Amino acid sequence: MTNREIADILKRIGDMLDILGENRFKVIAYRRAAENIMNLGRDIREYWVSGNLEEIPGIGAAIAEKIEEMLTTGRLEFYERLQDDVPVGVVSLLEIPDVGPKTAKLLWEELGLQSVAEVEAAARSGVLRSLPGLGAKSEAKILAGIEAVHRRSDRISLGTAWPVAQDLLQALLAESSEIVEVAVAGSLRRMRSTIGDIDLLVASEAPAAVMRAFAGLARVSEVMLSGSTKTSVRLHNGLQVDLRVLDPGHWGTALQYFTGSQAHNVRLRELAQKQGLSLSEYAFKRDDGSEVTCAQEAEVYQTLGLPWIPPELREDRGEIQAALSGELPRLVESQAIRGDLHAHTDWSDGAATLADMAEAARALGYQYLVISDHTQSLGVAQGLTPDRLAEQRADIDALNARWDDFTLLQGCELEIKADGDLDFEDDVLARLDFVVASVHTSLRQDPEQITRRVLNALHNPYVDVIGHPSGRLLGQREESAVDLGTVIQAAAETGTALEVNSIPARLDLDDIHVRRATGLGVKIAINSDAHHPGGLENLSYGLATARRGWAEATDVLNTFTLDELRAWRQTRIARQSNA
Repeated sequence: MTNREIADILKRIGDMLDILGENRFKVIAYRRAAENIMNLGRDIREYWVSGNLEEIPGIGAAIAEKIEEMLTTGRLEFYERLQDDVPVGVVSLLEIPDVGPKTAKLLWEELGLQSVAEVEAAARSGVLRSLPGLGAKSEAKILAGIEAVHRRSDRISLGTAWPVAQDLLQALLAESSEIVEVAVAGSLRRMRSTIGDIDLLVASEAPAAVMRAFAGLARVSEVMLSGSTKTSVRLHNGLQVDLRVLDPGHWGTALQYFTGSQAHNVRLRELAQKQGLSLSEYAFKRDDGSEVTCAQEAEVYQTLGLPWIPPELREDRGEIQAALSGELPRLVESQAIRGDLHAHTDWSDGAATLADMAEAARALGYQYLVISDHTQSLGVAQGLTPDRLAEQRADIDALNARWDDFTLLQGCELEIKADGDLDFEDDVLARLDFVVASVHTSLRQDPEQITRRVLNALHNPYVDVIGHPSGRLLGQREESAVDLGTVIQAAAETGTALEVNSIPARLDLDDIHVRRATGLGVKIAINSDAHHPGGLENLSYGLATARRGWAEATDVLNTFTLDELRAWRQTRIARQSNA
């Protein structure tokens, strides 16, 4: 059995246990084990043969025993027994947005539904509304969720593809001494939120040797295609990766060409034609047939009289016109980020202590970290009451006494409730250092209702940032019906910042709305929304999204020093309080 097959079974076990109402920690354990196996850099059999299955994060003795059974027999008795209690078709109902384990169980037990198609038919015939706890509105939401499922693609999230690509390139460099240059290409290099296949480029004068080294990497499960300059493989986690090996003398033009986008490249070819040149992935060609080769990508743009254009901007959204007029933005860089304004701890739904999160932020060179644990109304996340918030403040103050180079700020992720009210009164909010306000529930409200909820938060003087404004989860849940145009305009009027949430499944705001917001003077906060120390590093994906939205350092709230951040907050509170 492959890594993917084993991970799929463990994930389904977690889902089955969830539907049966089993202990949530057991459910989480199976899901976490499945995720970690999917992200393994080599065949899980290697761990098994060496007796090291429990070295895989999240794999304890019980799950290791089950993995061994699958690798030995090709089946798992425990999984087969569970199917007697919860058919696999019932698990598939969890793919529908707004259908959780309790609803899936209800649809199965009351109506015998065991597929998305059966639920869709029942919803269209009006049967679901008769079930206890549902009704016409729930039925409509389920139907809308099914339509969203139909619109899903098989694209891979940036957060899944990027580390895999980097790991492959590093492994390839270690295996082959004939490599001159390496890079990711395509939409991955442009840092789009989702990509198709992973495209890698290598410059080398020994393509056959590089191809052999690539095909033999530990992550590779099978070679799908092998040619003279291109090899396509499938990894153990199911991802397809295409490697092209190019002549070093043509590296610059090839890197530019295979990065794209297609629309950007069309514009470049038009510019070339006006100068009597044709442009391909290999070189520029003059009318007399002679070539202009570019060993480095910047030379491609220089030949056309342009400055180098960052890959994130290459979407034919005005970047070439801006380059021609000398008006390209100076995109925000990672070195400019001084802190993270949204992180969670084990005080709510995080997996680490205040001290662990603080030390991880210090290790990244940050000046500050805002602890923004959930508030009381979000019970599923063990949200804090005002009393527990006061207890947390004491612990934060004690930790801050340790450092003279770093400050832990107390904030919260304030719940914007379904009726638009905020989870804490102003007197509680006034005692905090920073407030992120977010919508987590009733995301399927009509546009006017959900927009009104967000606007209410925007007009509160103590709300500094609106978190993940659209509510989307890439590949899982479409954005809510909130009117982001109205939200952005209100943010400009109130001076409230909008978040670019860096969790790879969110990346919310998206790049289009980042550009619209910064164009109106709205500050954005690029936040990790980390729930464990390693999650802080996800901020790089939000940074890439902000760069795709043409954001400069002056647009980004967490490029401010701590003193600047505090001054910004006090000025905004005073202005809104007097409005």
